[in-house]
Amino acid sequence: MPSQTASRPAHPVALVGAGPGGADLLTLRALRLIEAADVVIHDRLVAPDILALVRPGAHLVAAGKEGFGPSTPQDAINALITGHARTGARVVRLKGGDPVLFGRLDEEIAALEAADIAYEIVPGVTAASAAAAAIGQSLTSRGRNSGVRLLTAHDMQGFADHDWRALARPGEVAALYMAKRAARYVQGRLMMHGAAPDTPVTLVENAARPDERILATTLADWPTALADAALAGPALTFLGLAPRAARAEIPDAIQELA
Repeated sequence: MPSQTASRPAHPVALVGAGPGGADLLTLRALRLIEAADVVIHDRLVAPDILALVRPGAHLVAAGKEGFGPSTPQDAINALITGHARTGARVVRLKGGDPVLFGRLDEEIAALEAADIAYEIVPGVTAASAAAAAIGQSLTSRGRNSGVRLLTAHDMQGFADHDWRALARPGEVAALYMAKRAARYVQGRLMMHGAAPDTPVTLVENAARPDERILATTLADWPTALADAALAGPALTFLGLAPRAARAEIPDAIQELA
């Protein structure tokens, strides 16, 4: 990380993970930075109770992205971050989940380095961890899987190049971020490479929030179950994991668990 010099803005920009949901999953460091901030530039996944922690008089800037919907261009977000930092303000760039996972962190770091502005990175609880906790499962388990894949289906460029044969093997576990629109594509790829139709698929909508929903289905029924559920919020999709409370055999109709 670049060191602070006299010519730089007075405060480093904090690139902070807000976690998946409520304020009680914030790290203490994230909380302190949010409460001290002069400017908070946040994405659309940051929960209202976290934004409520911003002190009176601080400037809240919405700079969200929505898959296949209205979005703030990344160049505009970079300009907001560097522009506010140059005024001497304490700037927090607040991202849902963990900024080091699928958060376009490298692009914002590059903009800060180009502007000779110091920064710090504060990790947050990622959606995969929160969703696994919600279904009472571990992401890895001795004798089942010694690794887990974290994938994003938001940017389809290069998505076809994944090792689908390895992912289709029995016992494999993967967490798919932003995968609602890619369900039929992923289903087809996996079944083409030998994945069992009864492979568990679990979706956790709004993980760790009061309106959290857990939808358990199978690979064969995944696209139909997803369409029937009409999920509106952000959802994390697990391949190869079923809720611990679910029955061993999942019926054709989707299970909805509180």
